[in-house]
Amino acid sequence: MSDDEPAEAALIGGKTVRLDRHLIRALAHPMRNRMLGLLRMYGPQTATTLAGRLGVNTGATSYHLRQLAEAGLVEEDDTRGNARDRWWKSAHQGTAFDAAELLDQEPELTLGFLHGIGQTYAENMFGFIDAMQTLPPEWRDASMLSDYMFHLRPEELKAMLAEVMAVFEKYKTPDLTAPLPEGAEQVSVQIQAYPRETR
Repeated sequence: MSDDEPAEAALIGGKTVRLDRHLIRALAHPMRNRMLGLLRMYGPQTATTLAGRLGVNTGATSYHLRQLAEAGLVEEDDTRGNARDRWWKSAHQGTAFDAAELLDQEPELTLGFLHGIGQTYAENMFGFIDAMQTLPPEWRDASMLSDYMFHLRPEELKAMLAEVMAVFEKYKTPDLTAPLPEGAEQVSVQIQAYPRETR
């Protein structure tokens, strides 16, 4: 495939899509990234439902859904809805990407994509903080907002994150849209690891 050909979504393990220079164009817009996340978390939805969740008009969500569909990231759910009431679902359960590679290939689009991710993470955290006061005590006790500082070499950071990811794999939920087990809630664990300016 040449660099100018549209890419089919490259699958990893059948459930995760790997972003390339073509797919990053579809997700560089922060609303598309948020819509894709909502479809993965809550299952199939209409453009109207997504518009209500995002506080935008249905025309905007319809447009962005079409762009995501052209990229192969979402697809129509033909088990529900009708000609006037189209339902959409995510075509994959996760996204993987090599930020360094994408920054070399499509720096502006990749920065837009990464900024959108950072904004979503911040909104998630502030949403949790705003809800803390009304959370049941057991959930307040189980939750955490913290950061840790280390002196590490790149290979040590990679090794540490590999160990952390192995723990995540142990507790991974195969399908986030499945009914919650009794006593369970959907839990967000955000992780960022990067070198900081020390001078």
